[in-house]
Amino acid sequence: MSTPNQSVASSTEMERDARLVSTDGHISPGELAIGVVIGRASESFDFFVYGIASVIVFPALMFPFADKLTGTLYAFAVFGLAFIARPFGSILFMEVDRRHGRGVKLTIALFLLGGSTAAIAFLPGYQSAGIWAVVALVVFRLGQGFALGGAWDGLASLLAMHAPEKHRAWYAMLPQLGTPIGFIIASSLFAFFYLNLAAEDFLGWGWRYPFFVAFTINVVALFARLRLIATEEYAELYESRDLTPVSVKELVANQGSAVLVGAFVPLASFALFHLVTIFPISYVDIFSNRSPGEFLLMQLGGAAICLVCILLSGSIADRIGRRTHLGACAIAIAIFSVATPFLLGGSSASQTAFIMIGFALLGLSHGQSAGAVASNFAGRDRYTGSALTTDLAWLIGAGFAPLVALGATSRFGLAAVGVYLLSGAVCTLIALRVNRQMRLRAV
Repeated sequence: MSTPNQSVASSTEMERDARLVSTDGHISPGELAIGVVIGRASESFDFFVYGIASVIVFPALMFPFADKLTGTLYAFAVFGLAFIARPFGSILFMEVDRRHGRGVKLTIALFLLGGSTAAIAFLPGYQSAGIWAVVALVVFRLGQGFALGGAWDGLASLLAMHAPEKHRAWYAMLPQLGTPIGFIIASSLFAFFYLNLAAEDFLGWGWRYPFFVAFTINVVALFARLRLIATEEYAELYESRDLTPVSVKELVANQGSAVLVGAFVPLASFALFHLVTIFPISYVDIFSNRSPGEFLLMQLGGAAICLVCILLSGSIADRIGRRTHLGACAIAIAIFSVATPFLLGGSSASQTAFIMIGFALLGLSHGQSAGAVASNFAGRDRYTGSALTTDLAWLIGAGFAPLVALGATSRFGLAAVGVYLLSGAVCTLIALRVNRQMRLRAV
């Protein structure tokens, strides 16, 4: 097995090329922040492209034998598979990291992520390939999730370690900016083609273009991240074991309770995540006469608000404390859950209010969710612990949220969505309290 120093020094040709760009081996905090945001934006873009297509493309293309509601439920079931695959990807790629270095791991993971997304663009429909079209969609969706587990690079932790004590929350929110950026790019592309092409042309070729773009975006993100992991700061942290992966068995034995509790801390934010991004598109498409393309344009405004609120979350949490901030956000989301059925089920104006308020709450809560998870672990366990805890949080809180929300709505009405969102807020509040007690016992 290679030593940490050897792992950093030896990797792919792309990593060596990236190292040449950093001629002095030093990266400023601003450059580090930009690299982290680019990485998160590329990952989010891949997943949002698939999520949007699950509503406006795959029900008709892959499940034409079912009605629109059932076809969308099938598409959402496939959507959730990536979140099951993600933890397994993390575990396998952690071993690649330990044996061959982070550059090799990232290169394989991001090419797999971009390749899986781009490959979907070439898929035939059910009418021409039958069940094999669906099988291929499942395989590539699993590839997306598996690769995303391997794309965890520890750069957000590196950024937090460079943060001044009084500005930890500000630095913690910077990686989260990639989420609304990825959504803005994905929804803009789909809205453009959906609104400017005939339905036949859109389903024939227009929907494929955003998936083509994914591979290029991932290559750019890969180079940006390889440039960062080739720096002196990263090498020093790697050698000091602050960013070295540990075995999952060892992590669970030492801090299994921290992983479990940490997975529930951001649940309010993660439950809200797909309930304001993907699920509303399906609700509008199935249960109203509103155009999904027009609705996507309206969501762009919500994503812009989310971007601003993520920035605000850093300033607010630095003043009142990260856990207090997350608790306040969970309470606000609980209140919002009560209003959800009335807003989303109302007029176009009330639906717009649902999106704008929902994205604002998402920005405030999501901006601090990752930092709260990472802070539960000591330096040695921080890298692996953060990765696995985040994987579990996405699986529990967000992976099947569109499927559950749409299925429950079709059977019980929008009140069920409010209950689902409320349960996430309650889980966050309980987890924050348990986490505080664990910290007090550890002192």
